[in-house]
Amino acid sequence: MIGSLEREREPTAREKRLEAGTWGVFFVWIGVCLLAPLPWGLWLLGVGVILLGAQLVRKLLDLHIEVFWLVAGSLFLLGGISEVAPFGIDVKLIPLVCIAAGIVLFVRALRRGPPLTASRRDLPGT
Repeated sequence: MIGSLEREREPTAREKRLEAGTWGVFFVWIGVCLLAPLPWGLWLLGVGVILLGAQLVRKLLDLHIEVFWLVAGSLFLLGGISEVAPFGIDVKLIPLVCIAAGIVLFVRALRRGPPLTASRRDLPGT
Protein backbone atom coordinates (compact mmCIF):
# COMPACT_ATOMS: atom_id res chain seq x y z
CA MET A 1 0.00 0.00 0.00
CA ILE A 2 1.04 3.58 -0.50
CA GLY A 3 2.87 5.07 2.45
CA SER A 4 5.83 2.76 2.81
CA LEU A 5 8.92 4.37 4.33
CA GLU A 6 11.21 2.44 2.02
CA ARG A 7 12.52 3.88 -1.24
CA GLU A 8 9.70 4.23 -3.73
CA ARG A 9 9.66 1.75 -6.61
CA GLU A 10 7.04 1.00 -9.18
CA PRO A 11 4.60 -1.58 -7.74
CA THR A 12 3.93 -4.72 -9.76
CA ALA A 13 0.50 -5.47 -11.23
CA ARG A 14 -0.01 -8.03 -8.46
CA GLU A 15 0.78 -5.45 -5.78
CA LYS A 16 -1.57 -2.93 -7.39
CA ARG A 17 -4.41 -5.48 -7.38
CA LEU A 18 -3.77 -6.31 -3.73
CA GLU A 19 -3.69 -2.63 -2.84
CA ALA A 20 -6.96 -1.96 -4.69
CA GLY A 21 -8.59 -4.95 -2.97
CA THR A 22 -7.39 -3.79 0.43
CA TRP A 23 -8.79 -0.30 -0.14
CA GLY A 24 -12.07 -1.88 -1.27
CA VAL A 25 -12.36 -3.93 1.92
CA PHE A 26 -11.40 -0.85 3.96
CA PHE A 27 -14.19 1.26 2.43
CA VAL A 28 -16.73 -1.54 2.87
CA TRP A 29 -15.72 -1.68 6.56
CA ILE A 30 -16.07 2.11 6.88
CA GLY A 31 -19.55 1.88 5.33
CA VAL A 32 -20.59 -0.90 7.71
CA CYS A 33 -19.29 1.11 10.67
CA LEU A 34 -21.18 4.21 9.55
CA LEU A 35 -24.45 2.29 9.10
CA ALA A 36 -24.27 0.19 12.26
CA PRO A 37 -23.88 1.62 15.75
CA LEU A 38 -20.55 -0.12 16.38
CA PRO A 39 -18.30 0.94 19.26
CA TRP A 40 -15.10 2.82 18.44
CA GLY A 41 -12.95 -0.11 19.57
CA LEU A 42 -14.62 -2.46 17.07
CA TRP A 43 -13.91 0.00 14.26
CA LEU A 44 -10.24 0.05 15.29
CA LEU A 45 -10.13 -3.75 15.44
CA GLY A 46 -11.55 -4.03 11.95
CA VAL A 47 -9.04 -1.61 10.46
CA GLY A 48 -6.20 -3.44 12.21
CA VAL A 49 -7.38 -6.80 10.88
CA ILE A 50 -7.66 -5.38 7.34
CA LEU A 51 -4.15 -3.86 7.41
CA LEU A 52 -2.52 -6.91 8.97
CA GLY A 53 -4.48 -9.21 6.65
CA ALA A 54 -3.11 -7.34 3.63
CA GLN A 55 0.43 -7.83 4.93
CA LEU A 56 -0.24 -11.53 5.53
CA VAL A 57 -1.44 -11.89 1.94
CA ARG A 58 1.71 -10.09 0.76
CA LYS A 59 3.79 -12.63 2.72
CA LEU A 60 1.84 -15.57 1.30
CA LEU A 61 2.27 -14.23 -2.25
CA ASP A 62 6.01 -13.75 -1.69
CA LEU A 63 5.72 -9.97 -1.95
CA HIS A 64 7.66 -7.45 0.10
CA ILE A 65 5.97 -6.78 3.46
CA GLU A 66 5.47 -3.06 4.08
CA VAL A 67 6.71 -2.31 7.58
CA PHE A 68 4.72 0.93 7.89
CA TRP A 69 1.39 -0.85 7.34
CA LEU A 70 2.46 -3.73 9.59
CA VAL A 71 3.11 -1.29 12.44
CA ALA A 72 -0.03 0.76 11.68
CA GLY A 73 -2.19 -2.39 11.61
CA SER A 74 -0.71 -3.56 14.89
CA LEU A 75 -1.43 -0.20 16.52
CA PHE A 76 -5.03 -0.22 15.27
CA LEU A 77 -5.47 -3.80 16.50
CA LEU A 78 -3.98 -3.05 19.93
CA GLY A 79 -6.06 0.12 20.19
CA GLY A 80 -9.22 -1.82 19.38
CA ILE A 81 -8.39 -4.58 21.85
CA SER A 82 -7.71 -2.02 24.57
CA GLU A 83 -11.14 -0.45 23.90
CA VAL A 84 -13.32 -3.58 23.73
CA ALA A 85 -11.52 -6.11 25.94
CA PRO A 86 -12.89 -6.29 29.50
CA PHE A 87 -9.56 -5.66 31.24
CA GLY A 88 -11.20 -3.56 33.91
CA ILE A 89 -8.59 -0.83 33.45
CA ASP A 90 -8.42 2.12 31.10
CA VAL A 91 -5.44 1.54 28.80
CA LYS A 92 -4.01 4.87 27.61
CA LEU A 93 -0.69 3.49 26.36
CA ILE A 94 -1.88 2.81 22.80
CA PRO A 95 -2.91 6.42 22.05
CA LEU A 96 0.46 7.61 23.37
CA VAL A 97 2.28 5.10 21.15
CA CYS A 98 0.25 6.33 18.15
CA ILE A 99 1.15 9.94 18.91
CA ALA A 100 4.83 9.02 19.28
CA ALA A 101 4.78 7.06 15.99
CA GLY A 102 3.17 10.02 14.22
CA ILE A 103 5.81 12.41 15.54
CA VAL A 104 8.62 10.06 14.45
CA LEU A 105 7.12 9.74 10.94
CA PHE A 106 6.68 13.50 10.65
CA VAL A 107 10.24 14.26 11.75
CA ARG A 108 11.64 11.59 9.40
CA ALA A 109 9.69 13.07 6.50
CA LEU A 110 11.22 16.47 7.20
CA ARG A 111 14.77 15.14 7.53
CA ARG A 112 14.90 12.68 4.59
CA GLY A 113 15.52 13.39 0.96
CA PRO A 114 15.51 16.70 -0.87
CA PRO A 115 13.87 19.78 0.62
CA LEU A 116 10.13 20.10 0.20
CA THR A 117 10.47 23.49 -1.52
CA ALA A 118 10.64 23.52 -5.30
CA SER A 119 13.76 24.77 -7.03
CA ARG A 120 13.61 26.75 -10.28
CA ARG A 121 14.40 23.66 -12.34
CA ASP A 122 11.41 21.81 -10.78
CA LEU A 123 8.97 24.45 -11.98
CA PRO A 124 7.05 23.74 -15.21
CA GLY A 125 8.36 25.58 -18.28
CA THR A 126 11.88 26.19 -16.93
